[in-house]
Amino acid sequence: MRPAKNEYFPFYETYISKVIEHDAVLALEENLSGTLSVLNQIPAKQWDYYYEPNKWSIKEVVLHICDVERVFAYRALAFARGETQMLPAFDEDVYALNSEAGARTPEALIEEFKNVRLSSLSLFKGCSPEALQKRGQLPAGTLTVNALAFAICGHCKHHLDVLKARYLK
Repeated sequence: MRPAKNEYFPFYETYISKVIEHDAVLALEENLSGTLSVLNQIPAKQWDYYYEPNKWSIKEVVLHICDVERVFAYRALAFARGETQMLPAFDEDVYALNSEAGARTPEALIEEFKNVRLSSLSLFKGCSPEALQKRGQLPAGTLTVNALAFAICGHCKHHLDVLKARYLK
């Protein structure tokens, strides 16, 4: 079921609004196949392309998608299991700077994305309806496990839109 507005704080609206499906697992499965289709069509020589200075390469964007999915999935796991402590924020730019994405092959990055997504799918498929409604706290506010599942999908869609518009014209 789509998360209600009271299941997340405003920052996540950018991502959740991109998801048209009403079921998180279905959305993540469809997004997996669509993302793999796009990534598999990118020529190998283009993966190191920067569309302007101080922006990420395609490799860095794909690894960023993986990193954020891992962070969001960890948050979902913690909340589903009843974590009561506030979870920390993270700095995506520091993660990207230290990712060593440039040393990876496109094939390795595609495989990593696939494996991360399959792990997330396993997590969310194992959540009961009650677990999906559990809430946890971040420095910016509270959100549900369900909202995090939709945010994972929407975050990926957001970056695919950027790839299509700015890298794959």
